[in-house]
Amino acid sequence: MLWLSTNDKAFFGVHPSMLNPRQLEAFHWVMMRGSATAAASAMHVTQPAVSRLIRDFELACGLALFERQGNQLLPTPEATLLLAEVERYAMGLKSVERFAADLKERRRGGLRVCALPAMAMAYLPQLMSRFIEGRALSDVHLHGMPSHLVIEAVAAGQADVGFAAAPIERPGLRIEPLSAHALVALPSNHRLAQRRTLRARDLDGEAMIALAEPSIFASRIDVLIGQVDCRIVASTPLSGIACAMVAAGTGIAIVDPFSVSDYLGRGISAVALSPAIDVRVAVVTPRHRRLSGLVEEFIAAVRRATLEIPGQLPAPGGRRKSS
Repeated sequence: MLWLSTNDKAFFGVHPSMLNPRQLEAFHWVMMRGSATAAASAMHVTQPAVSRLIRDFELACGLALFERQGNQLLPTPEATLLLAEVERYAMGLKSVERFAADLKERRRGGLRVCALPAMAMAYLPQLMSRFIEGRALSDVHLHGMPSHLVIEAVAAGQADVGFAAAPIERPGLRIEPLSAHALVALPSNHRLAQRRTLRARDLDGEAMIALAEPSIFASRIDVLIGQVDCRIVASTPLSGIACAMVAAGTGIAIVDPFSVSDYLGRGISAVALSPAIDVRVAVVTPRHRRLSGLVEEFIAAVRRATLEIPGQLPAPGGRRKSS
């Protein structure tokens, strides 16, 4: 819809209620086509309707804009000057329409994401790069930080969405689980690399890289390793480092799927555990602030991509056979 500011109405010399966009459109087409009949064809209305719009436009402006000569409407000098102003508004209106269409198709807007390092180091950058391709987004930001700072960033409105280690309790935030399960990272030429799933007993005798971090996820891995007759050859607080050590031939490791996804196809394979160990990552969004369609689409893309990581459990209702 086209509208005029107070100053614009003063320029045209009209009362605010006397001018409407259809009059401007009719004026534009008559100036372009030279007759009311041709303008009517362009506007898909009748010729009398265009003539009436032009007459009302002239009355609203207090100007004689055309001289009638037969079927032709010849513009006055005032009409020629006025056309440039009308075209300026038409261009502005089309720009607004294009921008609104881009918003509807989620090609415009902003995307501010913060996440725990396991997701922010490689997994989310690659996913975000694919997501923003072909979009003209004005504010794209990805920040890696500890989970407690992710919570603070979303609560303070500094991020549209966060990904943090659960459990989380914070008023004013919506906390939703992200379905992700631990994987066994091992060299692609390892004897267990072709298995569909692995149980604790399958790891007997293996050289293991332990996760030394104070988290529920790491403690559950410790419990599993405690049931296995294996050798701890190294420890690290980060799954990404553990994956690098696996790639270097140090041993095998139980890690989150985000960290290992960057190594798949580069000498490392990932196999699911049975029973599964939930990584316990949550999607964090503000409870009392509506998300843009773009942000909702990004969250959905993260959920889909996570389930598509090789070795991840199938979606609810799906089945996968154990070896």
